[in-house]
Amino acid sequence: MEVRRVLHMNEGEGEASYASNSSLQRAVITMVKPILEETILDLVRDEAFLESEVLRIADLGCSSSPNSLSVISHIVNTITTACDRQHRQPLELQVVLNDLPRNDFNTIFKTLPSFYDELNRGNSNHGSCFITAMPGSFYERLFPRKSIHFIHSSYSLHYLSQVPKGLISKEGTPLNKGNTYIARTTSLAVSRAYHEQFKHDFSSFLCSRSEEVIGGGRAVLTLTGRRTDDPSCDENCVPWKMITLALKDMAQEGHIEEAQIDSFDFPYYAPSAAEVQDIILQQGSFNLTRLEGLEIGWDSKTTGNVNLTSFDNLRRARYVSKYVRAISESMLSSHFGAPVMDALFQRHIERVAELYNKEEPKFYSLVITLIKK
Repeated sequence: MEVRRVLHMNEGEGEASYASNSSLQRAVITMVKPILEETILDLVRDEAFLESEVLRIADLGCSSSPNSLSVISHIVNTITTACDRQHRQPLELQVVLNDLPRNDFNTIFKTLPSFYDELNRGNSNHGSCFITAMPGSFYERLFPRKSIHFIHSSYSLHYLSQVPKGLISKEGTPLNKGNTYIARTTSLAVSRAYHEQFKHDFSSFLCSRSEEVIGGGRAVLTLTGRRTDDPSCDENCVPWKMITLALKDMAQEGHIEEAQIDSFDFPYYAPSAAEVQDIILQQGSFNLTRLEGLEIGWDSKTTGNVNLTSFDNLRRARYVSKYVRAISESMLSSHFGAPVMDALFQRHIERVAELYNKEEPKFYSLVITLIKK
């Protein structure tokens, strides 16, 4: 799988698009907003930036939903408030949205006129805000040296730059047979390969940003993670287990081959806090100022009522399956074929509903704040 070619959220604004199925990610962003606001205020108050007239911000892995512009709106309003309190002239903002080249940037840009209208209605005292895009991998250099003041990234860094090497034996046998990610039956060699790929990628991310972010610049990063040292723990693996079970249902019914499942692995890794901290310390360009976890139910709209009926759980499963499809369909269809996607996600709904009848699944995420040395 060539990740750069196939990894992108579903395009457009239709029923299956990421733009229409990203409320979970929006809920996570909302939970992180106090941390984002605190970091921005700390940046604007820093004496090193008192003479600055332009603040340059990069949103890395922005995707194509309204979430990106909601984050920018919050940043603009926070900076405007800080400038008012300091009796400073409003800062001009240069905002760069980044994702892989296949990202649907057009969907974002079509909403810019209404975004600017809403921004001006909310607070006309802000500085000018100039929004542009930079397609490319954030595991590589994207911007000129010492040009960025603030980095934001939400729910992107758990995607790897490639499927880890070493998942195929010298004889050509898949080493993660029957799984599409790390599972209870996954070998130690496969788990290590995933960890090494994440370590390489996250180190590359930090190295690239160390060249681009000015001294004292800040970053707020949110990604899925895990509480334990065990990479096969349920909170990390169950989302992909549901996809695997649905794929196996399809294989038993003769719609796909089992060998197709054996040869497919998601380019994804949810690290522990200790793994993240070790990489940041080893890379050495940033001071780690915050590293904490947060939890959210798969269905971010529900209250977690364990007495919900089977019908309710089926409805929740449809909601979950829609956003899982929006983030994973490009990868799955490139390997298994687009014609089987509708049938696959119908079975995925059934599997998720079964899970809801037993438990309340939750995502665990890590929130990281950094200051460039």
